[in-house]
Amino acid sequence: MSSALGTGGQVIAVLGPTNTGKTHYAIERMLGHRTGVIGLPLRLLAREVYDRIVAARGPSVVALVTGEERIVPARAQYWVCTVEAMPTGMGADFLAVDEIQLCADPERGHIFTDRLLNARGTHETLFMGADTMRSVIQHLIPKAQFMHRDRFSKLTYAGSKKVSRMPARSAIVGFSVDNVYAMAELLRRQKGGAAVVMGALSPRTRNAQVELYQNGDVDYLVATDAIGMGLNLDVGHVAFSSVIKFDGRRMRHLAPNELGQIAGRAGRYMTDGTFGVTGEAEGLDDEVIEAIEEHRFAPIKRLLWRNDRLEFGSVQGLIASLEAAPKDQVLVRAPQADDLMALKTISELQAVRPRVKTGRDVRLLWDVCRVPDFRGIGKGEHTSLLEQIFGFLHEFGRVPDDWFAQKIKRINRTDGDIDTLSKRLAYIRTWTYVAQREGWVDDKNHWRDETRAVEDRLSDALHGALTQRFVDRRTSVLLRRLKQKEGLVADVNDKGEVTVEGELIGRLEGFRFIQDKASSPDEAKTLTQAATAALAPEFNLRSDRFYNAPDTEMDFTEQGGLMWGEYAVGKLVVGDDALKPQITAFVDEAAGVDVAEKVKRRLQHFIDRKIATLFEPLLAISKDEALTGLARGFAFRLVENLGVIPRQSVTAEVKELDQEARGALRKHGVRFGQFTIFMPAILKPAPTRLRLLLWALNAKLDEFPDSPPPGLVTIPALKDAPEGYYDMSGYRLGGERAIRIDMLERLADLLRSEDSRGGFEANPDMLSITGMTLEQFANLMDGLGYKSEKAERVKVKAADRVVAAQAATTPVEVAPTGDTAEVETAEVAEKVAPQAPVADVAETETPVGEAADAAVVEAEMEVFYTFTWGGNRGGNRRQGGQNQGQAQGARPQAKQGGKPAGKGGPRRDGGKGKGGDTKPQNFSARPPRKEKPIDPDNPFAAALMGLKDKK
Repeated sequence: MSSALGTGGQVIAVLGPTNTGKTHYAIERMLGHRTGVIGLPLRLLAREVYDRIVAARGPSVVALVTGEERIVPARAQYWVCTVEAMPTGMGADFLAVDEIQLCADPERGHIFTDRLLNARGTHETLFMGADTMRSVIQHLIPKAQFMHRDRFSKLTYAGSKKVSRMPARSAIVGFSVDNVYAMAELLRRQKGGAAVVMGALSPRTRNAQVELYQNGDVDYLVATDAIGMGLNLDVGHVAFSSVIKFDGRRMRHLAPNELGQIAGRAGRYMTDGTFGVTGEAEGLDDEVIEAIEEHRFAPIKRLLWRNDRLEFGSVQGLIASLEAAPKDQVLVRAPQADDLMALKTISELQAVRPRVKTGRDVRLLWDVCRVPDFRGIGKGEHTSLLEQIFGFLHEFGRVPDDWFAQKIKRINRTDGDIDTLSKRLAYIRTWTYVAQREGWVDDKNHWRDETRAVEDRLSDALHGALTQRFVDRRTSVLLRRLKQKEGLVADVNDKGEVTVEGELIGRLEGFRFIQDKASSPDEAKTLTQAATAALAPEFNLRSDRFYNAPDTEMDFTEQGGLMWGEYAVGKLVVGDDALKPQITAFVDEAAGVDVAEKVKRRLQHFIDRKIATLFEPLLAISKDEALTGLARGFAFRLVENLGVIPRQSVTAEVKELDQEARGALRKHGVRFGQFTIFMPAILKPAPTRLRLLLWALNAKLDEFPDSPPPGLVTIPALKDAPEGYYDMSGYRLGGERAIRIDMLERLADLLRSEDSRGGFEANPDMLSITGMTLEQFANLMDGLGYKSEKAERVKVKAADRVVAAQAATTPVEVAPTGDTAEVETAEVAEKVAPQAPVADVAETETPVGEAADAAVVEAEMEVFYTFTWGGNRGGNRRQGGQNQGQAQGARPQAKQGGKPAGKGGPRRDGGKGKGGDTKPQNFSARPPRKEKPIDPDNPFAAALMGLKDKK
């Protein structure tokens, strides 16, 4: 154990409860000496004491030194510091340490114990704290003198109080950020707001928040246990919102002396104070209450200690000295602190171990490991940062300016919410600490000023964010007026803002009054009543203006809402007919029945006209009395399906329609496609958007799907799309994408001319129509019921294609055997095989025997697909479980089990492409079939008749 031998000065322990003036006494004693040092437990308290001494003696003789702040004038006489930052070996006349009972704190106790044992003034030394430290100080410093100070005011337990009944000038204490914010939010709603004080706040932010409370802008303060450490506030009552805290290792109940330290902040100087609990905090036991009121707590018997005589010969020696055991029974070795854990971790890193060779290296590594983890980012990330800093200092002797500037630049932003700003403040504390270290940066004054400026900006932004979130000046003013029972004056401006007594309380959005969310439940009813008088005439004026507004000012949303400009004024509801939806108007009861009916009528007119305009062809076909019989029934089905019907769902009805009926329907724009029967006029984006809405409304979907973006030929398939979505969108699902039904019909026209049995390849027209790559097109064809086979071949260049075309015109003898195709293919391939240019042969150094192999290796390959009809195979079941192969009519078939209409028969090229133009040969012992008569109403009748005549 290390023990300080004083230099002749007296050591005095000034002990007693809170509100005894111990800190004030120490300041007076220090100013009575020529030089002095005082150590305080919090950066916030250090700043407060610094300001007091500066006010008394001027800034030129007062220094402030904390981990992140350093103000040291040239003629500094009085040093105000945090306990960790107290300078050693100065030989000041006076030295004081406040809150000395923190020697028993698990995290910081060893620092306070070191000051108790080793820090001395040459003439006078003061240790201020609780009476619980008397016996242990007497044991460690036998020559110490003791001075007891009594509390100036009385402290009384007031029991449990609800937040709504909390007296003014109260402080509510919580032990987590979430708890503090929750209580502050509750106070804002019910009491007009609260100031927030936490140890993690910068002094600038804390002072600004305290000023809100001290000057009366708010009557309530929400704080952590930071207020228990000597912050002087005008508090009459302290309420604990919890008596349980997390101490870094576990959740535990606060000890009576800890509760007493915080509760003692109630009642300043000669004014009595009270304490109690609120919220969900459990009541205090009688023994605890008595101990707090009488300021009698169990004496502290053990102090946390860590050896201060460190060995820097090696890392192992340093660790061993830090873990040395104390020799005195009242001292207990401190738990492994963050700096020691960081030292153990970093010293084992491969990048660090070779660099730590001398005692100077070990000392530098230890200094780096003592950089606190202000950010709370965790052991791994913090260790990585320390490794970088050590590497810079060891290699260059400085932290590079550009690296340091980049770190600060990332933090120097004042946007974001409270949590974001708080994190940035924690980050800048790290760089402020680095900038304060002697010799770590090139221009320490520049970087100290820079980090301080960033901290100030972030502090101001955080204060503004806290005030905006937790202080409602309007509610505070209005509640005072309500308590005084004065008449409130309400008004509505041209922006729809509703004010009471000049304070904004809500907005008139359309025909509904939206009260500001910041309004408290207690005042909501009264404020609404006050606003109603001003809103009544405004409702009537708005309804008249709305009724006479053009349709261009209105619109519907894809979820069925009805908008008037930016305001929602109603919604669509299901009617008796899909094309006749009903209206629900959004109108407050205070507006009256007449206003509500007027708004509803106007909205009904709007949607009826919108349907009549966008669905004009559909409505026309439903009213055409010339349609009779099957044609009329089919028109009804078309209207019922909003103008789009998958063909496979009406196969029987379509077959029953004669040509006259089909012609009558075509006059109304009905197209009988191979896949879909639809009206092209209502596939445009505007009708499609309305069709999807009406369909979803009548299908009673929980969430209405959005309409596809306009102008796209294909769209990605949606996961869990409701059945019928693609039809109503004007698309058909095929594999991983859906294709627009009108473009699909154009594709079907091209496919009709291909050999779907022997196999065919996609031509550029097919890819152009779909706008797909070859791979995407293959996936689409799979979804439409085709079978695609992927293969590779030598890519034929443009010049080679010309040679192949010339060779194709050369007559080729057909072998009389069954191997005709193979023979023909082989002969054609031989005739059209491209020859290597002479120049290429001359330039190559490849031996003659290897020329053929090299040509094969260098040949460029291309991927191609061969498509054949898959019948019932590959049906896409993603939409309502339907088989989109044969079941959805992907290809009409000649008969059951036959191939789709179009060219058939085996291909002469073996199904590997459009190898030749020769028609396939048929060999059969049966007599030729009798040809069916050509349907004169078939749209291809003329073309078929022409082909028949050429035979």
